[in-house]
Amino acid sequence: MAQSICLIDTSKCMGCRGCQGACKQWNRLPAEDTTFVGTYENPPRFSADTFLRVAFREHSGNNGRVDWYMAKLGCMHCTDAACMQACPAGAIFRSDEGTVNIDEVKCIGCNYCVTACPFQVIGFDRLTNKARKCTFCLDRLENGLQPACAKVCPTDSIVFGDKRKLIARAMDRVDQLKAAGKTEARIYGLDEVDGTAMMYVLADKPEKYGLPEDPQVPMQTRIWNAIFKPLRILVVVAVAFGLWVNRSQTKTIEDAKSKNQAE
Repeated sequence: MAQSICLIDTSKCMGCRGCQGACKQWNRLPAEDTTFVGTYENPPRFSADTFLRVAFREHSGNNGRVDWYMAKLGCMHCTDAACMQACPAGAIFRSDEGTVNIDEVKCIGCNYCVTACPFQVIGFDRLTNKARKCTFCLDRLENGLQPACAKVCPTDSIVFGDKRKLIARAMDRVDQLKAAGKTEARIYGLDEVDGTAMMYVLADKPEKYGLPEDPQVPMQTRIWNAIFKPLRILVVVAVAFGLWVNRSQTKTIEDAKSKNQAE
């Protein structure tokens, strides 16, 4: 099955925050009390109730003018996903649709995924002790629908579709931007962390949008993953064996009790 991705063309984003509202509505996420922190970005950070934010970045341009860089930000659904490698409980998984999701039932609230993510887009609910983030609207994908953010975008800044077709579209758009004088225009997410399911057309350098120039899985996360995974299997086997022994012993004791009562 052909992989589908979202392509975010930042040159078409007008900062309407329609995607932000649609994400809240579809996922039934409550509004949050926020405070002004000197930026038009609101909410100012990701949380357990904010899976998606729109970047509003102000930079000095040529001839003293102000350039605005706006783009939807959220989980990238990486191929080389740091959160999956960091999770000791196996709560983070890759779905059949290629998305990276958190099973909140299995989540033990260790927060390792939050600190490992190079994009810093995972929120943490301290009341339930669970990590939460963008699901790529997996429930919509499984029913043949596109993500809510792509559905609502009025300028086609966010487009959902076949990966190969959207990469070709992105390449054409980058060529157009470069021809228009945007010499730093590029595709972001094609090679970063082995590719992402949220791919960008950037009109300038990634950091101007709040994206890391060269996102990497932290080395300590890779070491943790290499060491812990074999141990996790042993722990699971040990727990299963312990439960089996306990069940067998319990049955033996219950049988003995039944025999004594019969006598």
